[in-house]
Amino acid sequence: MKRLAISLSLLFCLLASSVAQKMRDVRVGQKVYHVSNTTDERAVYKAEGVNAQNCFIVISKQEFRLYVYEKVGRDTLLVAHYPVCYAKYADNKKKRGDMRTPESTMKKPFTISQIQDASGWKHDFHDGRGSVKAYGNWFMRLVTPPHTGIGIHGSTNNESSIPGQDSEGCIRLRDADIIHLKSNYARVGTKVVIKPIGQGKLPFELRAEQQLGNQYHSPQAGYTLLPGAQFVN
Repeated sequence: MKRLAISLSLLFCLLASSVAQKMRDVRVGQKVYHVSNTTDERAVYKAEGVNAQNCFIVISKQEFRLYVYEKVGRDTLLVAHYPVCYAKYADNKKKRGDMRTPESTMKKPFTISQIQDASGWKHDFHDGRGSVKAYGNWFMRLVTPPHTGIGIHGSTNNESSIPGQDSEGCIRLRDADIIHLKSNYARVGTKVVIKPIGQGKLPFELRAEQQLGNQYHSPQAGYTLLPGAQFVN
């Protein structure tokens, strides 16, 4: 009876762990990686007390992540992060229609110029589905000189592409995440940095993670291994 109780306890722990940490398989070339399938919304990432006026966004192509930071006095705090999908080709955008996402720096960041209701917007991806809803609730239009038409938006009918590379140049978030981002952190005027493949954490990012200590767990290493990823069943 005691052995049965221990076995049942162990089974309960394993089931609880599988519920707490959803996973999915991602194919890169001939390899399949077992990676996190959560939005990583933890208790340390909350809207209470966050001043959106002091927030800015850093998108890492290397990690397939959108990070939200808040300037508080001399500190820079990490307040949220979400998995993303960006363009089919990983390098910097060169011209219109080249299926690339433009990049920026802390010295010359992009800016959110409009936040538009995109709940009814449709797009034809020329994949046989015709014109389908594709942008979630919000389209955060970016000023990305010399390019135009780039934004951060939802992924209606394309959520399986996140994290990954599948867009025509924009940054896709899951539909629930674009709502959360708009509701709590993003506004017209928010600065946006898009880091290239190969660029690691900036010094302030490392400090922000260190400040959170044991409360923070970086996205699983699999997210750094996904250029050109395809999800597998």
